[in-house]
Amino acid sequence: MQKNLVNIGYSTCPNDTFIFFKLAKQADICTHLHDVETLNEWAFEEKLDVTKLSYHAWLLVQEQYELLQCGSALGRGCGPLVISKNGKPLTEESVIAVPGKYTTAHLLLRLWNPKLKNRNFMPFDQIMDAVESGKADAGVIIHEGRFVYEEQGFQCLEDLGDWWESTTGQPIPLGCIAAHKRLGPAKIAEIEQRLKASIQHAFDDPESTKDYVKEHAQELADEVTTEHIKTYVNDFTLDLGDEGRAAIEALQKMAKEAGII
Repeated sequence: MQKNLVNIGYSTCPNDTFIFFKLAKQADICTHLHDVETLNEWAFEEKLDVTKLSYHAWLLVQEQYELLQCGSALGRGCGPLVISKNGKPLTEESVIAVPGKYTTAHLLLRLWNPKLKNRNFMPFDQIMDAVESGKADAGVIIHEGRFVYEEQGFQCLEDLGDWWESTTGQPIPLGCIAAHKRLGPAKIAEIEQRLKASIQHAFDDPESTKDYVKEHAQELADEVTTEHIKTYVNDFTLDLGDEGRAAIEALQKMAKEAGII
């Protein structure tokens, strides 16, 4: 990590590169782009000053990392999907491919069906291959997977976002941006305002972000990239507000009651 710079981590997914485009270009910022589960694991080691995290991970490191009021992926109709190749109901013996131990997708899977104990963790972009090959009976897909699973011949067994919304009435908190408390309140507030300005810039001038987004999403078709951003970037990304904070509290309450955190 580079000293005298603010080390910021986020994923290569279009929603993250879209909102961080302007901030990433600033002179005192050093960016680290990784899969979100890598960033989740790094948070336990307190590697980064500011980082993207799954809400599941943030609930576990909130003593060290302060949640920013902007930058979240939180909303309705955007939750993880449980998919299979044959549509067969899941049993306690079913092997489920899951995109990381500390992802919100894993937390939601456990809340939805605690009996599914055979969980095989792997990078999110390997989930569908694992189900296709028969290494897993089903998989939990996130990110762009939700836009392409049907055309690749998979069936949705459960929309965990719909399950969450019908159970709680709340939007689903998937990912957030958090700042290490060692930065101090003044620096955290400054970074938060700069990130909010970066998000607003992306909303106001999306065309300016396209090359940066495409650079990190080389395998995604343009229409998938556009749909990805529309799905995961919204008003909650600019400000969690009361509704967003209530959703996070609901997730924490359910996770505690289930003995997960």
